Amino acid sequence: MEKSRSAELLESNTASRSRHASSDSLGESESKSSSLNSKLGVESGGSRSSRSKGSNSPSKSLCSTSSSASTDLHLQVQELKTKQKESQSVHRGDEPPLLPGEVIPGNLRARDVTYLCPYIGPVRGTLYVTNYKLYFKASGSERDSAYFCDVPLGVVSRIEKVGGATSRGENSYGIELFCKDMRNLRFAHKQENHSRRDVFEKLQQYAFPVSNKLPIFAFEFQEKYPVNGWTVYEPIAEYKRQGLPTESWKITKINENYELCDTYPAILAVPAAATDDDLRSVANFRSRGRIPVLSWIHPESQATITRCSQPQVGVSGKRSKDDERYIQMIMDANAQSHKIFIMDARPSVNAVANKAKGGGYESEDAYQNAELVFLDIHNIHVMRESLRKLKEVCFPSIDEYRWLSNLEATHWLEHVRCILAGALRVADKVESNKTSVVVHCSDGWDRTAQLTSLAMLMLDPHYRTIKGFEVLIEKEWISFGHKFAQRIGHGDDKHSDADRSPVFLQFIDCAWQITQQFPNAFEFNEHFLITILDHLYSCLFGTFLYNTEQQRVKEDVKNKTVSLWSFINSNIEDFTNPLYTTYRQQHVLFPVASMRRLQLWKSYYCRWNPRMRTQEPILMRSRELLALRDQLRMRYEDLKKEVEAKNTRNIGPTPRVSSPIQV
Repeated sequence: MEKSRSAELLESNTASRSRHASSDSLGESESKSSSLNSKLGVESGGSRSSRSKGSNSPSKSLCSTSSSASTDLHLQVQELKTKQKESQSVHRGDEPPLLPGEVIPGNLRARDVTYLCPYIGPVRGTLYVTNYKLYFKASGSERDSAYFCDVPLGVVSRIEKVGGATSRGENSYGIELFCKDMRNLRFAHKQENHSRRDVFEKLQQYAFPVSNKLPIFAFEFQEKYPVNGWTVYEPIAEYKRQGLPTESWKITKINENYELCDTYPAILAVPAAATDDDLRSVANFRSRGRIPVLSWIHPESQATITRCSQPQVGVSGKRSKDDERYIQMIMDANAQSHKIFIMDARPSVNAVANKAKGGGYESEDAYQNAELVFLDIHNIHVMRESLRKLKEVCFPSIDEYRWLSNLEATHWLEHVRCILAGALRVADKVESNKTSVVVHCSDGWDRTAQLTSLAMLMLDPHYRTIKGFEVLIEKEWISFGHKFAQRIGHGDDKHSDADRSPVFLQFIDCAWQITQQFPNAFEFNEHFLITILDHLYSCLFGTFLYNTEQQRVKEDVKNKTVSLWSFINSNIEDFTNPLYTTYRQQHVLFPVASMRRLQLWKSYYCRWNPRMRTQEPILMRSRELLALRDQLRMRYEDLKKEVEAKNTRNIGPTPRVSSPIQV
C-alpha cells in the first residue's frame, strides 16, 4: 500500500512542477509525454494510473532492504504531498493557475469556446488569455472535464481568424494558432457571443509583445529559485578549467567594450603571440569582425578547436598577410602537428557564391600547411523548409502507409547526419590526428556553433554533465552570438521572416542522437533536452533572449530576468539520467553518423499525438529509478559500516604465523 501511495505522490509532484510549461491534458489518454513542458495524459484516476502505480514502483523487496531508506522515502513522500496541497490552494475552480507576475489582462474569459482537438474531437470549455499563456479548461461531461490546454504565447508563430460573419456550419468560425513547437491549435467561437475579437486582440498583443512595444514576459516573471542559474557560466573560470593561460594561449579583454566585434563576448582566448594590433587587423579581414578564437583545447596534445567567420576574399581574391600569419600562430601553438585543418561548414558551391558578396574561403596556396575541407551543410533557408515539411508529416495525423517515404522527403535526418558527420570529423582530427582545426561557415554563428559544440560534446566528458551542457550552450551559442531573437522570432509577429531557422533545434537533435548511441555517458536525460527546447520558445526565462552578449548587457537581462538554469538546477533530479555511469563518461565518444543509426526524435516531434508515445511515462520511471538508486546507496553504506564495526570487534592478538606452513 505504501509503495502504491509513493508512486502516486511522486507522479502528482511531477504534474505540479509542470506549471511552468506548455501542456495538453486529456482525461482518457493512455500516456504522458516525458517533457516537463508538454503532456497529453491523465492528471488523476483511471485504469492507467492504477496500472502505473503497480508497474512503475520499485519492487517491495528492494524498497524494504533498509529501514532508514524506507523512513526517508516516507518522509519525502509526505513532504511532496504537503507541497502539492499548497500548490493546489493557489488557485480555485476553473481559474487558470498563475505564475508570479502573470495576470489576466482585462479579466478576459471567453466562455462556450470549442477546442477542435485533432485526436478526440471537439471539446467545449472556457478560454483564458494571460500575459504569458493561453489556457483552456474544458467543462461539461465527466469525460471532458479533466481536459485542459496550457500554451505559452511565446511558442505562437502566427494567429489567423477562421471564417467570417457569413460562415455557416458548426465550428466554422474561430481562431487558429500556428506554433513553433510542431503543433497548431484551433478554437471555435459562437458568433452571437462576440468573443472572438477580444481574444484575437489579446493574443496578438501578448504573443507578439516586441511588435506591440510591450515587455517580454521574462521581464515580468518573478519566481524565486534556490539556485542562481546566471552563475553557471563564468568565462574565465571555464578557460581556466581547460588549462588556460598557457605558453601558447592567453585570455584577452580586448573586446571588453564590444569594439573589436559587437557579436563576440567580452572575454576571448587567442594565441599568446598575437598583439592587439594583430587582432584588429585580422578583424578587418574577417566577416563582421569575427576573428578566429579558441573554443576548446585538448588537455594532452594541445590541439585546438577555434571558430571564426569567412575571410573577405571577394571575387578579386584579396589576401591578408596578418590573417595568414594569425592562422600560422594557431598552428604553431600545437607543437605536435605541422598542419592545420580549416573546416568550412558550407557546400563548396555556396562558398564560391559568397565570393560575389565579398566573402569566400581560404586558399590553400595563401595559407601554408593548411588543408581546406567543405562539410556540405546547407544554409538556414534549406533547414527552415525541411522543418516545415517535417511538421506536415508529424502533425496532426500521420500517414501510416507512407511514413518512411514522407519522412525521407523532408530530408531532416539527412541534414542531422551531415551536421553530426561534420562534428565527428572535427573531433577526430583533434583527438586522433592531434591536429588543430579552424571552423567557420559564412558569419560563424549558426553552422559553426553546431560543429564546435557537438565536437566538444564528443571530446570532453565535462560537457556531458547537466551543468557542463549548460556551460556549453552559454559559451558556444549564447555568448558567441547565435542570433536567437532572429532565428526564433521572440515576441515578433513577422512569421515569414527569412532569418528564422531551426539551427539550435538541430543541435539539440544531434545531441539527442548521441545520447541514444551512448545512453550511459550523459548525466542528463531526454526530458532535459525537451525542456531546453520548450523554454527556447516560451519567453519565460531570459536565457535565450536577444542576439548578442552586448544586447543582453544593455538590457540588464541577468538582473531583470530569471535564468532557465535556475529552474533546472533547482529541480535537478527531474533531469538526471538514472543510467549515467562515471566510468563510461571518461571516453571520447565517436558516434556513428550513418542513416542506419539515426532515428526521428518521436518524443519531441510527435509528442502531441497520443498514439506515438510510450504507454509508460518515462519521466516517472526515471524518478523511481533515481529513488531506488539512492536507497541502494544508503543500504550499501549501512552494510559497509556494519562490516567495519564487525571487523573492529573481531580484532584480536596478532598471530605468530602470518602465512600457511607448507609441509
